[in-house]
Amino acid sequence: MGHGWEGAVLKLLRAKDFTFTVTGATQITEHYRRLAFTDGGLLAQLPPHPTMWVRLWFDHDGKPHQRGYTIVDPDREAGTFAIEFALHDGTASDWSRRAEPGETIQATVYGTGFEPLDPAPERLLLVGDAASLPAINSLLDAFPETPATIWFETADDGELPYRTTAHHDLRRVPRGQDGGALVEQVRKELPELAPDPAAAYCWIACEAASTRALTAFARKEIGIPKDRLHAMAYWRA
Repeated sequence: MGHGWEGAVLKLLRAKDFTFTVTGATQITEHYRRLAFTDGGLLAQLPPHPTMWVRLWFDHDGKPHQRGYTIVDPDREAGTFAIEFALHDGTASDWSRRAEPGETIQATVYGTGFEPLDPAPERLLLVGDAASLPAINSLLDAFPETPATIWFETADDGELPYRTTAHHDLRRVPRGQDGGALVEQVRKELPELAPDPAAAYCWIACEAASTRALTAFARKEIGIPKDRLHAMAYWRA
């Protein structure tokens, strides 16, 4: 399967292509699934970093369809990692439900990166949901001794694979129809957790409208510096 115009643009930008092979699957909850892969040489070429992500290519009625996913538990020596799928109706979720060991999928890597935080943050302020949980976990793994507050919007009653420890304050927020509860709670609680905005690191990755609202709040009203804030819409309602 070709990658269409998106693939052509990525090739011009010197993106790297790989083939991943499924080696196993674990159903974490009804709506959350983990697939294990061999990496097709990815980690030998590109050392892993927190929030590292790849573009997977799916076939959608004969047309290429790509989605970004964070890699989980990369093992550079073994050439393996996992990807976790928040399941819903859609091409990528459907593929992950039926994928079996031995199946392959094409992937492209371009645009991933993580700038070292200097000085190290005194607190992590993380906002996300099931789609961004793997990236949140990678940040918790990267800063294991750093206190963290995680606002996590969820509609899943199952126990997701949070990697929280005694240093972490996980605040689950039930998702309503418009995501307003998450925005309201973060706006209420974040200010007291960032008395020195430049000493924190704020990472926001949830639904597009919520991400925009909270990014503007963190920058304009709390004063978190641009280099201490990362925001990305992971999906759109």
